[in-house]
Amino acid sequence: MPSYSIANAKEQLSRLIDETLRGETVTITRHGKPVVELRPSAGAPDRMTAEEMARLRARRAARPPLGEDAVTIIREMRDRER
Repeated sequence: MPSYSIANAKEQLSRLIDETLRGETVTITRHGKPVVELRPSAGAPDRMTAEEMARLRARRAARPPLGEDAVTIIREMRDRER
């Protein structure tokens, strides 16, 4: 696990982020003591493929319409309160 001082980490942040995205955990130190670990976000979503987007669009198109849109519903609620 590589370790960098805060000053070095500032200069190389972009490269350190690339390292973490490749699976490496990077430690940042202050006065020689570890204070922060960089690692990929556990919930970072992957980008959807074109096939997945097409499947979702087809699924949405196949659903029946819900009726009025949200803007119309909110306007009606607002107008009733007046």
